[in-house]
Amino acid sequence: MTKATAMPKEKSGPEEAQGDVSAARAIDARIAELGDWRGETLARVRAIIRRAVPEVVETVKWRGVPVWEHAGIICTGETYKAVVKLTFAKGAALEDPSGLFNASLEGNVRRAIDIREGEAIDDEALTALVRTAAALNASAAKRPKRAAARA
Repeated sequence: MTKATAMPKEKSGPEEAQGDVSAARAIDARIAELGDWRGETLARVRAIIRRAVPEVVETVKWRGVPVWEHAGIICTGETYKAVVKLTFAKGAALEDPSGLFNASLEGNVRRAIDIREGEAIDDEALTALVRTAAALNASAAKRPKRAAARA
């Protein structure tokens, strides 16, 4: 499938996420291809993510998995038969006061949200979580690397 890093980047209006337009189109195609509740759910969380962090970059990795990035990966959007899974790359480091994380809780780094058919999505809580993840990535990007700090 499409590799975002191999394609030229284009920018358009605020309705289009900055970054690779072909990746955005690949995500659009994935949503349409699903054609069921999973596509609707993926489209809904995508809209929440794009509203939460307007400068988010959409990419497609790992054989077609939608990825949202801002100074690093915020989360991925995988679709399975029974769930749409949002995996937050640094989820273990995030505060989750609303208790959205319900999967991959045993990991040291990642945390995930499994959304099943018919489950409600707390837009406000997901928006806050996405913004927190983007802020964590941005703050980590500003810190000097350990090796550079020792030199």
